[in-house]
Amino acid sequence: MDGTETRQRRAEELGLRYALSIGKLPRVSEDGPLSVPESQRVSPKLLGTELSRETALSIGLQHWPVFMEVKDLLTLVPPLVGLKGNLEMTLASRLSTAANTGQIDDPREQHRVISSNLALVQVQATVVGFLAAMAALLLGALSRGELDFEKVELLCASSVITAFLAAFALGMLMVCIVIGARKLGVNPDNIATPIAASLGDLITLSILAFFSSFFYKHKDSRYLTPLVCIGLMALTPVWVLIAKKNPPIMKILKFGWFPIILAMMISSFGGLILNKTISKEQYKGMAIFTPIICGVGGNLVAIQTSRISTYLHMWSTPGVLPLWMKKFWPNPCSAFCTSEINSMSARVLLFLVIPGHLIFLYVIYLVEGHSVPNSKTFVVFYLLAGLIQVTILLYLAEVMARLTWHQALDPDNHCIPYLTGLGDLLGTGLLALCFLISWLLSEAELDGILELASGPP
Repeated sequence: MDGTETRQRRAEELGLRYALSIGKLPRVSEDGPLSVPESQRVSPKLLGTELSRETALSIGLQHWPVFMEVKDLLTLVPPLVGLKGNLEMTLASRLSTAANTGQIDDPREQHRVISSNLALVQVQATVVGFLAAMAALLLGALSRGELDFEKVELLCASSVITAFLAAFALGMLMVCIVIGARKLGVNPDNIATPIAASLGDLITLSILAFFSSFFYKHKDSRYLTPLVCIGLMALTPVWVLIAKKNPPIMKILKFGWFPIILAMMISSFGGLILNKTISKEQYKGMAIFTPIICGVGGNLVAIQTSRISTYLHMWSTPGVLPLWMKKFWPNPCSAFCTSEINSMSARVLLFLVIPGHLIFLYVIYLVEGHSVPNSKTFVVFYLLAGLIQVTILLYLAEVMARLTWHQALDPDNHCIPYLTGLGDLLGTGLLALCFLISWLLSEAELDGILELASGPP
């Protein structure tokens, strides 16, 4: 009899624990204060299956079995999505600066600038796509203690073709937006960069899901994936020849690799955090929020960096900072609370964080309310995490823009990759902390309820 009661209480505790993790308390019934409906009880045997299914569901790829079989693809998602910051958003910022300074007003010069920039992005995308696959494999091997050689070719081919096609599609889109904005008299800094970031996630994930599934379906074709990798790599000399028409772009091609590769490595650590956390109960629903918190931070800091870069190009020369920007490490108050144009821009972007995240939260709860925590505590910590992330990024944008300009380097090329990569890492880390704190508080609340329920009648 005692054993039966013990097993029943354990089942009830498990059901209550699950209900609290999604923000719902079990209803009181005639059977007792801790009666848990059958629909809210969790079978320990099915827990691993449910979490694995939720892992794929939460990033919108539940219909693609390859993400269930090749776990390293999850680690690959943040660095590939981060290419929008490393490449497309940098391209959008460069083209916006060129438009605002009149470099693309002449048709012949416009063709030279655009073709060389697109060629540069294709070279960078091909190389960084391959390196991102290698980083995902190594991080997966370090976490598991072994390297799965059967998945190397699939991961490399999926990564390279995704980076290549996404860079081409988004590059062409950025060209059209910048030229259109210039003709309409609109500042491209305000529209090109956020559009590149917003569409970058959707396009990159769609291409990755489609081609990784295609390669997985045809994994018995021995030469398919190597031919894809070799074919795309073989196009690299063609892009280099096109980029040579523009000396400044050729300079970026020679010396601009370090920011992109380092940013890719930073994003990969964010992917490792995601891969390690979303399979645990206390982080249920985390993958739904990860693209949002990383995307919002990356969008806002890229806009601010692009505006600062345009400002420096218009009012100064590389290597010489304006008198009012001589301090490399400005007071944080001066970065957000003065009447200077960059400070005003930072304030506006900072004020967009809370309303933007509230809108995204509302949409998430409408679509996936059953899969995410909906407690007020979690919402408060999530909004606080988003505010902390963007505040840090906007201040670092001011600092890094000054440091790179003082070194006669273009902030468009050297700041945005670092900042978006750091935004991915900060966003993923702070989000994991939010889920952990929310889960710990729900555990403490559960313990209090159980002590109250187990007290004398």
